[in-house]
Amino acid sequence: MSSLLEVTDLVVEYPGKGFRAQPLRALKGVSLDIRPGETMGLVGESGSGKTTLGRAVLGLAPVTRGSIRYDGREIGALSRRARRALSDEIQVVFQDPYSSLNPSLTIEQILTEPLTARGTAAKDAKGRVQDLLDGVGLPSGVATRLPREFSGGQRQRIAIARALALDPRLIVCDEPVSALDLSTQARVLDLFIEIQERTGVAYLFISHDLAVVRHISHRVAVMYQGELVETGDGDQVTARPAHPYTQRLFLAAPVPDPDEQAKRRAARRTLLAAQSSELAA
Repeated sequence: MSSLLEVTDLVVEYPGKGFRAQPLRALKGVSLDIRPGETMGLVGESGSGKTTLGRAVLGLAPVTRGSIRYDGREIGALSRRARRALSDEIQVVFQDPYSSLNPSLTIEQILTEPLTARGTAAKDAKGRVQDLLDGVGLPSGVATRLPREFSGGQRQRIAIARALALDPRLIVCDEPVSALDLSTQARVLDLFIEIQERTGVAYLFISHDLAVVRHISHRVAVMYQGELVETGDGDQVTARPAHPYTQRLFLAAPVPDPDEQAKRRAARRTLLAAQSSELAA
C-alpha cells in the first residue's frame, strides 16, 4: 500500500538567541511514513522534537531541509494559500481542550465555521452539525451551548468533531488526551479508534505516554533529541523495546501494582547506571 504521508530526512532549525548564536536544530534528518487508515504513534519526552514534527506537517514549523510529501505531492514549502486549500484533507486536534475552542462561540458556530469557510451553504453546514455531534457521541441539544459548559472530555470530543467537519484523510493529534483524567482518556482513545474504523482516517498520534500509543497505534516511532531511535510494530515497540531510550520510557511508565512499580524503578536505575558507565568509558 502506498503511503499517504512521507517525511524524508526532515531538518527543522530555529534561529539561535543572541549575536552569532548557532541555530537550534529541533529535527535532525527524521524520516517516517503513514499509510491510509493507519495510526502512527510518535512518542518521546518533552523537548524530543515530536511536536515540532507535527507542526512541520501542518505547515506551522519551518522546513530547513528534507521533504514532506502528502499523497505524492510535496507540501513542505507550500504557500499560505495552498496550505489553506490543503486543510480539507489534513486537520489537527490540539492538546488542551480548554484553550483550543473559542469561548465566545456556541458549539454550532464552532463546528459550522470551517464548513462556511470552505463555501458550504449555511443551511447545509447547520445540518452537518448533527452528524458531527452524533459521530463523537454528543446529543444534538449541546449545539446551542458554550464551551465553558462542558467537561474536559466533552470539549475534546467537540474538538475532534471540528477536525472531522471537512472529512480529512489525515489528522495530527498532538497530545490529545494528556490533559484528561485516566478514565476520560480511555473513552476518548476508544472514540478515536471507532472514528478511524468508520471513516478510514489516518492519525499521526503524538504522545509522551507509551501506554497511550500502545492502545491506539498500529506502528510506533520513538523520538529522542530530534532523531528517531526506534520504529516498528506498535505491540513490539511498546512491550519489547530494543533501544535503550525506549526501554527507559517503558520502565518509567507507572503501573498500579506497587511491587511491579518497584521492580521497574530498580530496572530503570540499573539501565541508567549502565548507560552512564558506557558514556564515561
